[in-house]
Amino acid sequence: MTSTLLVTGASGHLGQRVIHHLLETLKVAPQRIIATTRKPETLKDLAAKGITVRGADFDDAASLRSAFAGADRLLLISTDALDRPGRRLAQQQAAVAAAQQAGVAHVVYTSMPLPENSPLLIAPDHAGTEKALASSALKGWTLLRNHWYFENLFMSLPSALASGQWYSAAEQGKVAHIARDDLARAAATALLKDTGKNTYTLSGAEAFTTEQIAQQVSQAMGKPLQVVHVPLAGLIQGMVSAGFPEPLAAVFASFDTNTAAGRVAEVTGDFQKLTGVAPQPFAGWLSANAAALAAL
Repeated sequence: MTSTLLVTGASGHLGQRVIHHLLETLKVAPQRIIATTRKPETLKDLAAKGITVRGADFDDAASLRSAFAGADRLLLISTDALDRPGRRLAQQQAAVAAAQQAGVAHVVYTSMPLPENSPLLIAPDHAGTEKALASSALKGWTLLRNHWYFENLFMSLPSALASGQWYSAAEQGKVAHIARDDLARAAATALLKDTGKNTYTLSGAEAFTTEQIAQQVSQAMGKPLQVVHVPLAGLIQGMVSAGFPEPLAAVFASFDTNTAAGRVAEVTGDFQKLTGVAPQPFAGWLSANAAALAAL
């Protein structure tokens, strides 16, 4: 029996690449794919390829049940609802319940490394969703504990390169970044093939401190870049001064706290185990994206 595969958040950066890998890397027929999004009108190109496009509102449980109908396997990409504590967890718990009610057999979820008892302020959303899956009646589920994207560096590097100073509260903690496209490939592979109840921690090939990242970026860009270590409160205040709402600044700053605690430093072989290929190294990603960084 050929399964029907559903991808939530299909209009987002990760969702788009998951669809790409399903079609181009794994050669899945478009008629087997359902793509959901809050704005289905943005996915006309996918509909033109034969993919079923549906609207899905994660704040409306009924809309999720309707959107998930007929899907055998579902990729739940964690939502971007960070405007108030608990909203994202409620959305994702509703999605797990809707998947179960719709008769979905297997759910793949994009989580984070070590979500339990983490200093990262959004970690409870992931830990709670993992618990919802574990306690569900689903036949199978896959937890993809994704390390941070290389692409996340686009949020901090342009201003750091412009000033020559990168403010950090990560201390000497390391991050085993991985390319977003690699994580999309892993998600597509798990959605198509993974069975049972499994957890994969998907890291890049190496882990680096902020100084080590800055040194490589400086060399690639031909610009000086010095890491300035600041306390957590100072990092938050700097973001607020730059225009971030304080609650959001606290969330972003907690990524550094999490790094300092050593919770995103583990290098694993899970990506290659799942996909059969090695993850892109940071040097290769940096070379491919140097022009984009320079343009910002």
